[in-house]
Amino acid sequence: MIQFEKFTLTNGLRVIVHRDSSTPMAVMNIMYDVGARDENPERTGFAHLFEHLMFGGSVHIPNYDSPLQMAGGENNAYTTNDLTNYYIQLPAENLETAFWLESDRMLSLAFSEKSLDVQRKVVCEEFKEHYLTKPYGDAWHKMRELAYKVHPYRWMTIGKELSHVENAKLEDVKNFFFKYYCPVNAVMVVAGNVTTEKVKSLAEKWFGEIPSGEKLGHNLPQEPEQTEEHRLEIKARVPLDALYKCWHIYSRTDRRYYITDLITDILSGGGSSRLYQSLVKEKKLFSNIECYHFGSTDSDLLCIEGKLIKGISVKEAEKAVEAELEKLKNQRVGEAELQKVKNKIESTIAFEDMSLVNRANSLAYYELLGDASWINTELEKYSAVTPEDILQESRNIFRDSNCSTLYYLSES
Repeated sequence: MIQFEKFTLTNGLRVIVHRDSSTPMAVMNIMYDVGARDENPERTGFAHLFEHLMFGGSVHIPNYDSPLQMAGGENNAYTTNDLTNYYIQLPAENLETAFWLESDRMLSLAFSEKSLDVQRKVVCEEFKEHYLTKPYGDAWHKMRELAYKVHPYRWMTIGKELSHVENAKLEDVKNFFFKYYCPVNAVMVVAGNVTTEKVKSLAEKWFGEIPSGEKLGHNLPQEPEQTEEHRLEIKARVPLDALYKCWHIYSRTDRRYYITDLITDILSGGGSSRLYQSLVKEKKLFSNIECYHFGSTDSDLLCIEGKLIKGISVKEAEKAVEAELEKLKNQRVGEAELQKVKNKIESTIAFEDMSLVNRANSLAYYELLGDASWINTELEKYSAVTPEDILQESRNIFRDSNCSTLYYLSES
C-alpha cells in the first residue's frame, strides 16, 4: 500500500505528497494534462517540441540545468499522446531548488526565436533519424493512419509531418504554452524524505500566486467502431519482411483494459509465451514477434508485430498468427497459464514501486486519470480477471472487421 496525502492550491494545482523517510532523496514530478492528442491536426508535434523548449530557460533562470546540478540533482521528461511529464530527483535538503526551478518555468518560460530555433532543429533531426531514415521507422505513422480515421491518435507524438515542426512559429508556441501549461492543468507529486507541512509551505510560496489558467478538458472526436478490415502494403529498403496487425481495444479506465493487458502477456510475455513458442521456436516463421498495447487514455490499440525469417511469405506468417488467435477465441486459457501472467504483472508492479521516481510518476498518472488512490487497486483488478473474461474479450477483439494489417516488405 502506497501512502500519500493530497491537497489543492486555490489556483487549482493538485499536490500529492508521498513520504518515504528511508531515503535521503526527494522527487518532484509535474505532469501536465496535455499530449499529442490535444494538438491542432495542422500543427502536430507541439507537445513534444514543448518538452524540449521547457529546458531552454525561464525568465529568471536562463540555464535550467546548472543550479540543479549544483544542488546534486538530475532531471528528465517525456511526452506521450496523452500527457507531458517532468521530474527532478535531488537530495531532500535541497528540495526548494526544485520548487524554484519548476515554478519559474510554469510562470514565465523564456520565449525566444533563438531557443525555438535550437529546439526545432533538435526535434527535426530526431524526426529524420528515427522516423524517416531508420528501417521500419515510418511503420507506426502508416499504421496509426490506417487504424484511426477520426481520433487524434492517428498521428505520432513526434508529429504527423516534419513540416509542422519545421514551420512552428513563436506565436503558435506561446499560444500552446499559455493554453495548457498552467496550475489547473497540472498535478505535482513530491515524494521522498519530505513532510506534508513542508511541501504545503513551499507549494504556496512558489506556486500559489501563479494564475490558474483555464481547465479545458479534452473535447476530442471519438473514433467510431471499425466495421471493415483495413489493409496496406509498403515496400522499402529494409532487411526483412515485417507484419503488423492492430485491433481497437478499450480506454485505460475501462475494466476490460486489465483483461486485454493479460491477453498481450499470454500471447507475448517472454520465452514461454504462445506466439514465441509456436511461431519463433517451433515453426520458425518469425525471427521475433511481440504483442503489446500502448496503454492510451482513450480507445487504445492491441498490436502484434514481427519480423519474418527470410524466405517465409508474409501471408503464410499471417495465417499462423491468426491460427494462434483462433485458439484463444475457442479454448479457455488454463488457470495455471493465467496465474503465471498475473504473477508476472504483480512482480513487475512490485519492482517498479521500489523506485521513488516511479512511485511519484505513478501517483501523478493515476490522479490525472481520475484518482491517485487507484495506484493501490491495480492488482485487485488484474486478480479479478477470469478465463471466461479472456475467452469473451478475445472473441470481441480479434475480429477481421476490427483489424488493421500492414505488410512492410523488403524491396530486395
